[in-house]
Formats: sequence, C-alpha cells, structure tokens
Amino acid sequence: MHLSLFEIAAAFMVLFAIIDIPGSIPIILDIRSKTGDIEPLKATIAASVIFFAFLFIGSPLLGIFGIDVSSFAIAGSFIIFLIGMEMVLGIEIFKYHSKGGGSIVPIAFPLIAGAGSITTILSIKAEYQTINIFIALVLNMIIVYIVLRLTSKVERLLGAGGLLILKKFFGVILLAIAVRLFLTNTGIVLPNAR
Repeated sequence: MHLSLFEIAAAFMVLFAIIDIPGSIPIILDIRSKTGDIEPLKATIAASVIFFAFLFIGSPLLGIFGIDVSSFAIAGSFIIFLIGMEMVLGIEIFKYHSKGGGSIVPIAFPLIAGAGSITTILSIKAEYQTINIFIALVLNMIIVYIVLRLTSKVERLLGAGGLLILKKFFGVILLAIAVRLFLTNTGIVLPNAR
C-alpha cells in the first residue's frame, strides 16, 4: 500500500469528471419533479456500494471471464472517450431506459454509478494504487452527497451557463484521459510525448 497525493488527486479528477454530478443536476431535478423527493444518503450509499464492489472484486470477476485489467482498460478507454464526446458535443450516445424512479434507480444506478464510472474504476486500477482510488472515491461520494442535498442551490449558484461550461470542460478532460489510458495500456508511444 502506497499513499500518493498525486494519485489521489488524479483519480479524484478522473472520477469527478466521469461521475459528473454537477452536470447531472438538471437530470436529478427532472427526476425529483417526476418521482417526488430524492433521498441523498440512500442514493450515495447505494452508489458507493456498487463502486467499492467493483474496486475490490472487479479484477477477480474479470478473471472468471479470462480478461485482464489492461484489456478492460483499453475497452474502458473507448467508453470514456464516447462519454467525453457526449459531454463536449452535447449529443446522446448512451441511452438509459430505466423504469421506476427515486433514489436507487435511476439516481444511484445508472446516473451516478453507471457503466462509464464502473469501467473507469477498473481502468484506472491499471495505473493507480487501490488505496488511492478508494480515498478518491470516498471524496467523490462526499461531493455527490452534498450536491444531491443542495441540488437546487447548486443550480442557482452555477446557473445554466456555469453547468454547461463545467460539462464541456470535464468532457475535454475525459477525452484526454481516454487517449492516455489507451496509449498506456497498448504500449503505443507518441513521437512527441514527454
């Protein structure tokens, strides 16, 4: 176990971008208007359980299917790239057809702990120590809880323009992360890389 502030910060930023809780505020407000009040603690705990399960037993689970983490990271880089494209271009590539509503479905899953964020956790395990990812996840879940608790206030504070800027900014970061994950796990070295 090796604690690294750099790895914690890097993993935190990756997860913050992929979870994109500020960008989800309009969706959360819409769900809340349709399904009634959302329970922030219940949603946060449910998403955390999903994340921690994949963090600690995701690799053995992949082993059952004969897939190594590097291969999964390469596949994950494609998903992260597409999510980044969604955010930057404002298009919908992934469709979420979820019946029911409320705090667990669709808020905790698939909105917070969706395929992209689960894939990201398994992908960054190829680069970062588990303890550092764990700490980054805990910090992200604290932010998720706070945002869910203060959704209306955050929306008023950032405004539509602020939310759009955040979404575009983190979309570009995700695209760069996807390229780096792909290059790292394939062994390709760019001629001008330092």
